[in-house]
Amino acid sequence: MDSTEVAAELDKPLAGQLLRGSPLMRLAYVGLDGTPRVIPIAYLWKDRRIVVCTVPTSGKVKALRQNPAVAVTIDYDGQPTRALLLRGVASIEVLDGVPREYLAASLKTQSARGAEDFESAVRALYDSMARITITPTWARLNDFETTMPKDTERIARQTGFID
Repeated sequence: MDSTEVAAELDKPLAGQLLRGSPLMRLAYVGLDGTPRVIPIAYLWKDRRIVVCTVPTSGKVKALRQNPAVAVTIDYDGQPTRALLLRGVASIEVLDGVPREYLAASLKTQSARGAEDFESAVRALYDSMARITITPTWARLNDFETTMPKDTERIARQTGFID
């Protein structure tokens, strides 16, 4: 998929809602032992990239340094199913202190009431963090009204379930 096709998929209004509104995404990568991993993680959509932050010594950081290929799912828990599927490449930068992106991503998962206490606790906990930036190289939005997985759509058309 070329960059204009990726941009067109990410520019769809529903894709934007999922990217900016969902508190967690599922990040898939290959572990150091060669087996797949999928983790839920808070994220921030910034400058047409996904940003996540974590402990610099974490297993995911070590694995992504070895193999930066990732897949991401950001979905809506309801009906009809709505899912943004991404593939991309991760880059890692270790920063002193707590990145602003970590705090912004974390705030999407909690109430504003506890934000000050959370920020104080996090700043006391982490001397440094790894900022993982994911650049999408492939994207597909499935809303199960206008788009769905291609094989599902093909079968639905063949059986007359949809036009």
